[in-house]
Amino acid sequence: MNMQALVLNRYNGPLELTELSRPSVGPGQVLVRIKASGLNPLDTKIRAGSAAHAKHPLPLVLGIDMAGVVEAVGPGVAQFKVSDEVYGMTGGVGGIQGSLAQFAAVDARLIALKPSNLSMKEAAALPLSFITSYQGIVDRARLKARQTVLVQGGAGGVGHVSVQLAQALGARVFATVSKGDAELMASYGATAIDYREYSVEQYVQEHTGGEGFDLVADTVGGATLDASFSAVKQFGHVVSALGWGTHALAPLSFREATYSGIFTLSTLLTGKHREHHGEMLQVATQLVEAGKVVPRVDPRSFDLASADLAYQAITAGTTKGKVVVDAQ
Repeated sequence: MNMQALVLNRYNGPLELTELSRPSVGPGQVLVRIKASGLNPLDTKIRAGSAAHAKHPLPLVLGIDMAGVVEAVGPGVAQFKVSDEVYGMTGGVGGIQGSLAQFAAVDARLIALKPSNLSMKEAAALPLSFITSYQGIVDRARLKARQTVLVQGGAGGVGHVSVQLAQALGARVFATVSKGDAELMASYGATAIDYREYSVEQYVQEHTGGEGFDLVADTVGGATLDASFSAVKQFGHVVSALGWGTHALAPLSFREATYSGIFTLSTLLTGKHREHHGEMLQVATQLVEAGKVVPRVDPRSFDLASADLAYQAITAGTTKGKVVVDAQ
């Protein structure tokens, strides 16, 4: 049996709608009929062949996040059954087929049952963002209730989930955003900081009395990560998923603070700790069903035939929330 998939035959080339053999399900895997494919800025770099840390050999099928329905269960899988609605961060890197296709055979350890109160489109927007947020805020920083958290880039794909996760854990949450996103932050219960209007010194003084934040979660990188080293309090912690580049560590050292880098793709690329992906998404499902985390999804509709337009929207920076492609 065959399926439709978008295949990239050369980096920066077109996404070609192609008929491929439907994958067979192996031990430890489930076959998923993909309903929605969630795209991330990282997908554009992989498509361009410019993400050295996320190589995907040609020809390739892109798409890291997905939501869909279990069609078949492989040997050794007991936690899922046919017709289960699931979601996860399951491929699109390291030679693993991505989600811009009608079907995928995925490692059952990487997925979880989809939140019952989300559509497939909404669910497909969540996995990478939630996993990145959880790894930084919970696994690395071990955030505690009543601590202060600054999320750099609070309205972005990872940022808006980080804000909600920190809020759900009982922290006092602040977020750097543009002025137009202040209302969104308020709806999450967070305090918005206009990064264009206030310097690091100014907002640290205004919101922490000059002490700094217990945790700074950076989702922007570059100069913003440098600013994060100046915004953290003594013995505090900075986490970032965009920590490459050259950075001055003196501000961090003077505060006797610590830093953790997050590499969300590690599990897919190495095959290690895959159970934890499923565990994190189980937490995500609980928080979503409790109304504590709501994914922000771009309202435009894309399908496999118009997926190139979805990539163009991400590259142009015109998105309002995560971009999701209908795979059926």
